[in-house]
Amino acid sequence: MRIRTPPGTVRWHRAVRTLARLHHHPAPVRPSRTAQLLALVAVLDEAVAAQTPADAAVAACGEPGPVPRNAARVCSRQSIALHRLRTRLQDLELTDPDLLQAQAQAARLLAYDLWMLRESLNLAFTIHRNPRTEAARLRLNGLGRHADDLRRLRDGLRDRAPR
Repeated sequence: MRIRTPPGTVRWHRAVRTLARLHHHPAPVRPSRTAQLLALVAVLDEAVAAQTPADAAVAACGEPGPVPRNAARVCSRQSIALHRLRTRLQDLELTDPDLLQAQAQAARLLAYDLWMLRESLNLAFTIHRNPRTEAARLRLNGLGRHADDLRRLRDGLRDRAPR
């Protein structure tokens, strides 16, 4: 024998079960501003440290004479490292407006570093050498001002972090 339920009863029971489940699983607590700042500074510390070998890799592509083959491997490794750091940076769940702005600026600076690594490889290992390309390659001497900007950004955020 089948028991008939009044219309809407099943929906009401589902709603009650859903509310009960939500009651047992509270919404995650957002990290404090201090925790967000420290997480951002930690990633930027790693990014600044990764810039030293990336800077050397770009400079190696601009050395006079033939570019060593291992320069391509070094640039590729550094590119992978910076890409992973940029991904970690963008995955930080920041809510404070000034930290979001710093995060976006750092992501742009790391994107520039990645572009420099790729372009230095393109100039160093071009198929069709010409005087213009060679002159551009010989001007490569590192990441430049953008690396300094990232370091200054990190230092400024670190100064605001509690000790």
